[in-house]
Amino acid sequence: MDGALEVLLDTGSFTSMDFDGVQLPVYTPSQKARCLLDLVRSKGEQAANVLLQYIKRKEERSSSSPQEEWTPPKECLLYQKKLRSSVSAQSYFLSTNGRTGSQSLDDIYIQGHLELAQTSSEAQAQSGPMELKDVLGMLGTVNQEADTVLVCGEAGSGKSTLLQRLHLLWARGEALHDFLLVFPFSCRRLSSVKRELSLKELLFLHCCWPDGDQNQLFQFILDHPHLILFTFDGLDELKHCFSDLEQGHCCPTQCAPIPTLLFNLLQGFLMKGVRKVVTSRPEVVGPGLRRYLRKEVHLKGFSTRGIDCFVRKHHCDPTVATRVLESIRSNTALLGLCHIPVFCWIVSKCYKELLGCGDAEGSPQTITDVYLMMLQHLFQRQETQRNPLDIGWLQEHQETTLRLGQLAKEGLEASCYIFTSTELQRCGVTEDDICMGFLSLSKDLSSLRNCLHYEFLHVTLQCFFAALFIVLTPNMERSTISQLFQSKDWQQQPSFPRACLGHCLAWQDVALKEAAMTAEMPNIQITATFVSGLLSHRHHSLLLLSCPGNILDRKVKHVVKCLSKGMQKHFKSIPQPVDEEKKSMHAMPGFVWLIKCIYEMQESKIAKNTMTKLDIEHLKLTYCNIGPVECTALSYVLQHLRNPVGLQLDYNSVGDVGVEQLLPCLHVCHS
Repeated sequence: MDGALEVLLDTGSFTSMDFDGVQLPVYTPSQKARCLLDLVRSKGEQAANVLLQYIKRKEERSSSSPQEEWTPPKECLLYQKKLRSSVSAQSYFLSTNGRTGSQSLDDIYIQGHLELAQTSSEAQAQSGPMELKDVLGMLGTVNQEADTVLVCGEAGSGKSTLLQRLHLLWARGEALHDFLLVFPFSCRRLSSVKRELSLKELLFLHCCWPDGDQNQLFQFILDHPHLILFTFDGLDELKHCFSDLEQGHCCPTQCAPIPTLLFNLLQGFLMKGVRKVVTSRPEVVGPGLRRYLRKEVHLKGFSTRGIDCFVRKHHCDPTVATRVLESIRSNTALLGLCHIPVFCWIVSKCYKELLGCGDAEGSPQTITDVYLMMLQHLFQRQETQRNPLDIGWLQEHQETTLRLGQLAKEGLEASCYIFTSTELQRCGVTEDDICMGFLSLSKDLSSLRNCLHYEFLHVTLQCFFAALFIVLTPNMERSTISQLFQSKDWQQQPSFPRACLGHCLAWQDVALKEAAMTAEMPNIQITATFVSGLLSHRHHSLLLLSCPGNILDRKVKHVVKCLSKGMQKHFKSIPQPVDEEKKSMHAMPGFVWLIKCIYEMQESKIAKNTMTKLDIEHLKLTYCNIGPVECTALSYVLQHLRNPVGLQLDYNSVGDVGVEQLLPCLHVCHS
């Protein structure tokens, strides 16, 4: 580039202004080359001939001299060594019970099932199973000009662990050989950064601080974007909406808000050529982002074989592992749940409680059952005698549950997942509560800010504690449950003092508020699902010791009313059939969510009352993210349909286990 510009300037083909325009520092090498070519074309034949002759001479000179293998500068290699050490330390352990335990990722990692979003099931079968290395490979590429790969998956499907595995393999030199430097980012942590940053500050402050010349190293990164990889975990937790209206930003040295930096990186306006891998839940990613994707990969959780491998890796004693697997296989509902890695981890962790359940009927049937088992496990672990907990175990730990529940609920209302010590104290959370193991120390943020920051072990656990708080608090406002099931009104409660979580989100911007609510919707729905499950008759005797029966009954009726109202809204949207066509309902994911809530309540009467009002001949459930867990709920509810229907489940992840779960409702399916 430098030689070509000098020749064009010396021959009078370029002016000094042209020369400086091509060399702008905001351009990447490929952008400079494109700018030079466009400028030469605009100058005409003479400039084109000068450039072609220069290139020809360079080629002749290079062909006559021996080629030397290119090696990065020494400063860059030293930084790579330090960065690898830092990334390896962060990725080596899979955090489990807060401060009390950790497992090596090598000892526990099992590859989840990966699928390309744009490929048919037939093509997937022909190409074989997708492997971890294919995430950044050419397989499934739909836009070679784009640099961003999106990995989508439901909560608990293993997105963060997948990235952690990629980071660890790169740090050891076992994978991602095309990338000299890998910079990992957590969107959860970035969302708490309020001040504006430049790209250089983002890289060095939040990943690894260089010992040598920062400017020289950063210039190398700018000059060699194809050697750099950025990963962003949890785009759905950024509390910001991706749109084309986002402020443009292409200068790597200029400061900007974190969302602006991130979205311009993903679009390719900033640091074009750098490869990016982003994880998110599917509901949050709109068409505005998908336009800029190189490819989209769906993470579907464990296969049946994956469940087997995970449980056997989790238990050193093969006898225990075999008993746990036998217990899981004997309960098809539990087997379906274990396809989600986070549920499989909980079940494996709480194996003593699982094996103590007795027959399949007494073992966990719903997601709520699994999380109550985890709650019981962590409470029992703190008992000195380790005796089996009686029916009053929740009442004995009610104060801890309510304190953590208040923290969880207020955090969800403010789209906040990381909490300072001050915020814990405001909710009354004690050191003993922290030691229970439901909260873990956010190490990166704590070291960065010089004060302790905490987060729940998993976002679904935060949702579960929020649900417990809503159910167990006697004076909880009636409108809370209504707003929970309407979702859109959940974050508009004026009574909540948002200043207490001021580092999480500024609410003055209406567009930002709406974007945050869109991103928060999946967590609100998970919380509503847990509320439905906790108010099931199965858990009435457990909760009765912690909350008056009349209040529980009132909440049950209110949830049933909300579910009925939600289903009726879907039924009313069914269009009238065209002549000679069957009456059809094309269900949305929200319909499947309501069915899951009904299943969590385990009340066949509610399912029957709901389904008898549905008068259709064809139920279309395509693109609804349906896996084995959803199949269990669908079967439970759809078996009460008045008339047989044709059930369409294309473009989901039903699988063999899902088909088995659907068996109880197949008698009402004519196709």
